[in-house]
Amino acid sequence: MDLKQLEYFVHVAELRSFTRAAAYLQVAQPALSRQVRTLEVELRQPLLDRNGRGVTPTEAGQRLLAHARGILQQVERARDELEDLRGAASGRLVMALPPSLSRTLTGPLVRAFRQRLPRATLSVVEGLSAYALEWLVMGRVDCAVVYNATPSPSLDLLPLVDEPLFLVTPRVPGTPAIGPAIALRDVAEHALVIPSRPHSMRMLLEAALAAEGRRVRVALEVESVPAMLDLVLQGDGQAVLAQNALQGSGRPEAFQLRPIGPPRLAASLWLATSAQRPRGPLIEQGTEVLKALLQPAGPVL
Repeated sequence: MDLKQLEYFVHVAELRSFTRAAAYLQVAQPALSRQVRTLEVELRQPLLDRNGRGVTPTEAGQRLLAHARGILQQVERARDELEDLRGAASGRLVMALPPSLSRTLTGPLVRAFRQRLPRATLSVVEGLSAYALEWLVMGRVDCAVVYNATPSPSLDLLPLVDEPLFLVTPRVPGTPAIGPAIALRDVAEHALVIPSRPHSMRMLLEAALAAEGRRVRVALEVESVPAMLDLVLQGDGQAVLAQNALQGSGRPEAFQLRPIGPPRLAASLWLATSAQRPRGPLIEQGTEVLKALLQPAGPVL
């Protein structure tokens, strides 16, 4: 017997159908049947009971199925280990993205990841920066994109890009998408829908206004970016967000953006990984894919 025969037999036995197995494996059904039949002849006993509704493993087929699964798993594990020696990335990478980025970035990120790392899988989770850093320390995620990160012995931080922040208001028909600039100190005159402390954006705005001798005027505290934008449209307050947050809203034309400054207000994006766990080829190469997308040549933030 050879590995291809075992692989074909496992799929037919698990799917209980030559037709479904052939479609899954993308091979011609007659060729698949010949391989399984050759295996039965070699072992000198039937492995499958064939009937009008499909196939079921015989007692001998059930025993071979258990062995074949183990053999194929061992072969795959051996391939992975040998690929790791060559520095080829394999396995699963879990990445956390902030809500303002996840909707617009996840699609391009998944496509680039599949192209660059076809033997690895990517899992994307969405979370505010404070939560993402907790997940990173706990080991729930392998890396995280966060705003305004604070240095910590438990984290390795790499600056990615600065995002200018805007005062977001409902857009009046006939007015431009980008409205007149507003001085930072004047932002304090507007009631804001804003995340609660210690959200990084809240802390950034409070510190910037404090330097101007002003305080944040809070209308509502909301952690969800989509909910913040809905409340802005309902007239419950205004928001301070990056442009990318509106692009992910599905209706950016409903809002007007007013640049903040002078002085200019911007949020910094950082790539965070754990300083307490080794960075293997998958994290190294996966984060390179992310950095390429976030550079100026990538999507506009």
